[in-house]
Amino acid sequence: MKQGRIIKIISNDYTVSQGGIKYLCKCRGIFRNKKIKPLVGDLVEFNEKENIIEKILPRNNELIRPPVSNVDQALVITSVKDPDFSSNLLSKQLVILEYNHITPIICFTKLDLLTDTNKINNLIKYYQKIGYTVLKNTEINKIKKLFENKITVFTGQTGAGKSSLINKLDSNFKLKTGEISKALGRGKHTTRHTELYSFNKGLVADTPGFSDIDLSNLSKEDIRDNFIEFEQYKSNCKYRDCMHDKEDICAVKEAVNNNLILKERYLDYLNFIHK
Repeated sequence: MKQGRIIKIISNDYTVSQGGIKYLCKCRGIFRNKKIKPLVGDLVEFNEKENIIEKILPRNNELIRPPVSNVDQALVITSVKDPDFSSNLLSKQLVILEYNHITPIICFTKLDLLTDTNKINNLIKYYQKIGYTVLKNTEINKIKKLFENKITVFTGQTGAGKSSLINKLDSNFKLKTGEISKALGRGKHTTRHTELYSFNKGLVADTPGFSDIDLSNLSKEDIRDNFIEFEQYKSNCKYRDCMHDKEDICAVKEAVNNNLILKERYLDYLNFIHK
């Protein structure tokens, strides 16, 4: 019995990597019977003679969209134009990543398409101020340094440029890229499965793009607690369990009024907890 990591799943075929060797495996029927779904990123025990996965080891975390587990960090590819920047979508992604204890790194793309960069530059400063690493997709050398000893997932809006960025990082990936569908205002799906690639002593995943994310499995309190800029103000709220909504004497709302918390982010928060 050996221990390896699932790096690719296509249909019922699971590619497991162990010691630089790749094994094409099947899963025991018991997983299906117990409704256990293996994910790319899973550490597994497998029989290398029969190429059968026997056991899935406990996960540190897992994402549904994209379907990947044991992720250390996520490069959140965020288009500023074609498709236009969406504060709502970025806030959703950040909440989900924070909730799953995955470090978000925001990467803005397509800045060359903007005629006025003042707004986006102010956004970059804000996200940096509240604690996020923010990069532009032209900062290739800075991005390359992020991957060592990490499992990194690329995620973001369809058409934002995930596959294009990965190709710039290493042309050997040769991932398909697609043109933006002008009629729909979003990209064509160019990535058909999730796969981990070795890169700069780490593993990276390119995953199918998406334009919406489901927060339904998070409680209102989960959403509140993963807007990280609220943390420094909440102790000054009148109520310990303040939802920063309709309560009086709320330090978070006061911070919004004083432009210490970005109003767009706060409106995203209200939108999420009232859905």
